[in-house]
Amino acid sequence: MVSIRQSHLLANLESFQAWLEMLALSDDKQQQLERAYDYCLAYCEQKKLDDEFETSLPASKEIVEILAELNMDAETLLTAFLTPLYLNGKLDKEHLSKHFSRSVVELLKGVEQMAALGALSFQGKGSTQIDNIRRMLLAMVEDVRAVVIKLAQQVCLLRELKNASEEERVIAAKETDNIFAPLANRLGIGQLKWELEDLSLRYLHPAKYKEIAKLLDDKRIARESYMSNMVALVKAKLAESGIEAEVYGRPKHIYSIYKKMQNKNYEFDQLFDIRAMRVVVSELQDCYAALGIVHTNWRHLNKEFDDYIATPKANGYQSIHTVVFGPEGKTVEIQIRTEAMHQDAELGVAAHWLYKEGSLPGKNSGYEQKISWLRKLLQWQEEVVDDEEFAEELKNQVVEDRVYVFTPRGDILDLPKGATPLDFAYYIHSNVGHRCIGAKVFGKIVPFTHELHTGDQVEILTQKEPNPSRDWLNPSLGYVKSSRARSKIHHWFKQQDRDKNLAAGKEILDAELAKLNLQTKDLKPALTRFNLNSIEDLQVAVGAADVRINQLINFLQNKHLPQDDELPKFRKSAKPRKGDKNGIVVDGVGSLLSHVAKCCEPVPGDSVQGFITQGRGIAVHRSDCEQLEHLRSQFPERFIDVSWADEVCEHYAVTIRIEANDRQGLMRDISSVLANEKTNVLNMNLQTNNARQTAIFEMKIEINNIEQMNKLLVKLSQVDGVFSAVRT
Repeated sequence: MVSIRQSHLLANLESFQAWLEMLALSDDKQQQLERAYDYCLAYCEQKKLDDEFETSLPASKEIVEILAELNMDAETLLTAFLTPLYLNGKLDKEHLSKHFSRSVVELLKGVEQMAALGALSFQGKGSTQIDNIRRMLLAMVEDVRAVVIKLAQQVCLLRELKNASEEERVIAAKETDNIFAPLANRLGIGQLKWELEDLSLRYLHPAKYKEIAKLLDDKRIARESYMSNMVALVKAKLAESGIEAEVYGRPKHIYSIYKKMQNKNYEFDQLFDIRAMRVVVSELQDCYAALGIVHTNWRHLNKEFDDYIATPKANGYQSIHTVVFGPEGKTVEIQIRTEAMHQDAELGVAAHWLYKEGSLPGKNSGYEQKISWLRKLLQWQEEVVDDEEFAEELKNQVVEDRVYVFTPRGDILDLPKGATPLDFAYYIHSNVGHRCIGAKVFGKIVPFTHELHTGDQVEILTQKEPNPSRDWLNPSLGYVKSSRARSKIHHWFKQQDRDKNLAAGKEILDAELAKLNLQTKDLKPALTRFNLNSIEDLQVAVGAADVRINQLINFLQNKHLPQDDELPKFRKSAKPRKGDKNGIVVDGVGSLLSHVAKCCEPVPGDSVQGFITQGRGIAVHRSDCEQLEHLRSQFPERFIDVSWADEVCEHYAVTIRIEANDRQGLMRDISSVLANEKTNVLNMNLQTNNARQTAIFEMKIEINNIEQMNKLLVKLSQVDGVFSAVRT
């Protein structure tokens, strides 16, 4: 519902003094408002702006009333009165600075800054950009009271637009829905949050707004009668137990009804909290005592119970919510909280601005803590805009101070604190970073190690050809701060070795294909197997040892065996070959004891060779095992041909190594891949390097065959920040 204030009822009242007296403010606040009124009146008469003053006066009064309800200080009320004329460009900054304190002028500048940023939000920018702007509102405002003034001014603006064009109403409503209403929620100012949401809903979905308002109005008499009876019952039960409490019915806001109907696909009659009441007690222990009494006398819905006292919301909101079946079996939502919790829920951050005479915000340690909290607040949890991909990215970010910088076109980029122009360049695009040769901040050349600050406008200077330096990867030199930029630079240098790897891989493959009597075109089935796009990519991967040659050859042999019985070494058996417990067949010999060598851990699909040990049977090694080569030079007579049976064991242990840029959420993402691929981890060792911001995982896993392992490695290499996932 939308609030009705004195400025609406007394719109035609000519006496400013009469309106002021009806607010019943303290002497200091009245004096400051009289001062603001006299200043505006005299200034506008001098500049012949009498009409503008009369036009802005209702808005000035309403903003003051809103902030007075929030218990804002005298200086804030004075600033609020000046705000409409100031935002319309009618008041001169220099003239203001001669008549008012510096903090008042700075407050006005803060409100102006927020208003300008709000106007940017719908100039063709995506949801991520909207979120950056929304978070930047708090990061750039020095005095958070400016945020509260702007929220109050936004309420007035929406009211003024009721007779404007539909386009103007919709633009302002979207701006409110995406930025200002969620901002009020994050600051915990419930009074403004609900009013902003209801007003924006009225313009964005007028039919639905009127439908819900009519349903509420039609059932108001019956609901009020029912609630009056329920309130009396709860009061009596609490009084019997000696609990002093204020109990009253709570108005339900149209926007919250609309959202609940949308989210849960409910009809109006299915909502539990159309009938709602609030219990306000003096002490914390009384909250739980009152809850016990309520649940003892009325059956409650388990699924509709929330204890926000034990687990407060991100904006600090605390209360107990429960839904009970009242008389006639009708559901009633009951909120239980202390008086202090109630003040925080209704006033939020505004509840902390009750300054003593002469005190300054900067001297208030609680204020400073609140500012620090506010600047981090909007990086947490659910987002304003419905952008699942960005929300997921945000959840993975480290909660830390950020800087917000502008591109030359006015777009805003969100970077970690301490970010450099190179971080900025790589955030825009990899090619911009690779081709960066310099940077300007506000038109002045700065070094690559220059630390960016919120509000900086950054321009990147580029050359035609990419030419990053390996020095950029050295953490001690301070060229880049973000792991994102470091990963892109690392990837570029890896790509530079492509030509060398291509030549080496082509030579290796040509030799092996000749042995198998195969041609280059026969490599095509392996592209899908190793997740590559072309034969050239396969040759590069072999040359770089990203794809082991024995893995590839084994795959090709299995792939071409049914069509190529002429390969003497790989004749197709009429019957499935059975092996021992490890799935090993010793060629030309009966059943012999075998074990998988721990040095190389071969698995089905690997090319293998047997070595006859003393007393432990046959040790099965991968054909490319370094230990095997050492044994071959000393005991060539002990070697024997072995192969994999057609039916092998279910699990084999292998060790893999993952190298990545260290970041919050990395372990979770890697674990998700392992879980999705149904891979069991036997043990794991993690090493981190804080200086280089890297992490190295060594883990032993269980797999069924080489194909499963290679698929897993491909998936792991696709995790954000991982630049290497290999078998060791």
